[in-house]
Amino acid sequence: MSHTGLYIEARIRADLDDLWTRTQEPAEHQRWDLRFTEIEYLPRAEGEPQRFRYASRVLPLLTVAGTGVSAGERERPDGTRTSALRFSSPQPLSLLAEGSGYWRYIPDGDGVRFLTGYDYRPRWGALGAPVDRVLFRPLMGWATAWSFDRLRLWLERGITPERARTNWLLEMLARALTITLACTGFGYGSLLRLTGPFAPLFFYATPPLALVALSLALLAPPLPTTPAARRCLRTPPTRVRAPRLLCALENQR
Repeated sequence: MSHTGLYIEARIRADLDDLWTRTQEPAEHQRWDLRFTEIEYLPRAEGEPQRFRYASRVLPLLTVAGTGVSAGERERPDGTRTSALRFSSPQPLSLLAEGSGYWRYIPDGDGVRFLTGYDYRPRWGALGAPVDRVLFRPLMGWATAWSFDRLRLWLERGITPERARTNWLLEMLARALTITLACTGFGYGSLLRLTGPFAPLFFYATPPLALVALSLALLAPPLPTTPAARRCLRTPPTRVRAPRLLCALENQR
């Protein structure tokens, strides 16, 4: 299995210890990561890798769950940190059968390059591969990048994950409403009636204004307080190798 199937990188201006805590503590992790509804560490014996259980709410009445094992290197000679994990879900409704991946924390000036590489094997037989390629894998890549930017806002600006989600929903609603009004001309007749003698002016001005509004709704960059996947790097700048920690973890199968 290739471990560069999905690659996401964000530069976060934050303390390395704070970033490590927000990503390694399950209660903190599940708040910002859109891919998970619940993450729980399981009991382990001294010296064993950490095992965990995760759950993801796919639909209001549908939740898929799985288990995994993780290990981390908090102190490395070059000042970086690494964590790796393997995961799997036995549930037939889960397209994701099993996978593995890693996080890297690379100090960079006044911040940290926080990046991930991961891949997985889909199930559902001959149907699973095309569904994964066309729909699920792009969605997973977007969700990971969006979550990384939500984490960045939390650490850099103090915007909680819950508030960041509300900001995103409100902005998407405003854009959708603007697109709807611009495309349907809703309220155009009312505007002409209200403007009275200035109606001819609005008659000629409104279509261009609607076009400008439509362009802004579709093309304007997201607000600084709104998480956006586009702010993350989605292609590795150089050839990436999976860390030795991940290889060691996989050898414990």
